[in-house]
Amino acid sequence: MRRRLLTSTLVVAVIAVLLLGVPLGIVVSRLIVDEAAQELRAEATRLVGEVEYARIQETPLDPQQLTQKYPDRYIQIYERGTPPKATIVGTAPPSGHQMTEDAQSESGIYVRVSRDKDQVEQDVRARLLLIVALAVAALAVAVGLAIVQSRRLTLPLLDLAKIADRLGSGDARPSKHRYGIPELDRVAEVLDRSATRISDLLTREREFATDASHQLRTPLTGLTMRLEEIVAASDQPVIVREEGEAAIVQAERLTAVIDELLAAARRQRQSQAEPVAIDDILDQQVKEWDPVFRGVGRELRLEGTRGLKAMATTGGFGQVIASLLENSLRHGGGAVKVTTTVSDNYVVVEVSDKGPGIADDIAPKVFERNVSGGGGTGLGLTLARAMAASDGGRLELVRRRPAAFAIFLRPAEQNGRNRVVSGPA
Repeated sequence: MRRRLLTSTLVVAVIAVLLLGVPLGIVVSRLIVDEAAQELRAEATRLVGEVEYARIQETPLDPQQLTQKYPDRYIQIYERGTPPKATIVGTAPPSGHQMTEDAQSESGIYVRVSRDKDQVEQDVRARLLLIVALAVAALAVAVGLAIVQSRRLTLPLLDLAKIADRLGSGDARPSKHRYGIPELDRVAEVLDRSATRISDLLTREREFATDASHQLRTPLTGLTMRLEEIVAASDQPVIVREEGEAAIVQAERLTAVIDELLAAARRQRQSQAEPVAIDDILDQQVKEWDPVFRGVGRELRLEGTRGLKAMATTGGFGQVIASLLENSLRHGGGAVKVTTTVSDNYVVVEVSDKGPGIADDIAPKVFERNVSGGGGTGLGLTLARAMAASDGGRLELVRRRPAAFAIFLRPAEQNGRNRVVSGPA
């Protein structure tokens, strides 16, 4: 590209110099010749006047004085008389290579002035050489500017090629390079935006893998516990059957979790929200988690209004409840209550315990990623809030000590006559 720029610039410069220099040279040479002829004509006219004046004064012409006054001239003066008088001043130039102008008065005085034409041609050549020198200087300046401009254009293009190659290799950092050329700056801005989008995509992919591993850990733990129960009660057929059914439920829940994660990755969960029975999901979660809480000597209770329906997805809402119960198991203490209430605007599901609660320095950012107060991963509450939001609801910390989290869901159009229950699950 640099070579093409240099070649094209040089061709344009040569054409411009020829189009301007050749006519200029012709005009300058003609001006010099015309100026020399006009000078000779003026000298001849002036000599006619001098001769007329000398004739009136009856003073003879002094050839030496004329030679000093008109150097490098060959002058011929003729006066009318019988015979005609002739005065010749100077040495005649080479025959056939001279410039001659003459003048004549009414009284019969005739003057011819000649000069060597080589002097005029030498002056023309000097002026033409000056024009050629200027043309060469213009070409040199054009080549220099072409080199500078080609570097200014090609170096940014090479830099943009490196940036594009870096993007292709997976390095999605915006370069923020600008070159002072609007078109190239536009390309750089587009590449920077592409780098930002690629970086965001890679970040979401990494977060999805992290979220998937975290969300799958809970049902896998429950499934492992059920299988351990089956192994421990291998000599009791009834218990084996119950635990096997529970393991099947856990496996189905694991499949649902995978489906929910994939749907969230494709941003499809918002459109899948539909009226779901809150009781069914809470009963299923309490049934899964009650053995775990009893195993550590804690109680899990389900209280509040029954028969509620809200806009959500079964898997998503179940995952939010599971994350809150797991958070209470890890960081809370005492009995855990799952309370359901309804208002004109929301169906509220609250999960609370009797533990020490959440520290004041952590409470404002408890839903932020990688924030944990007890050695956890710091992802559970973040993912729970994201899932609640994707269902059109929200998850909030409503009390710090003891901790209480509430899920606010959009109510379904019809919530029939509800009844209030209270007691252990």
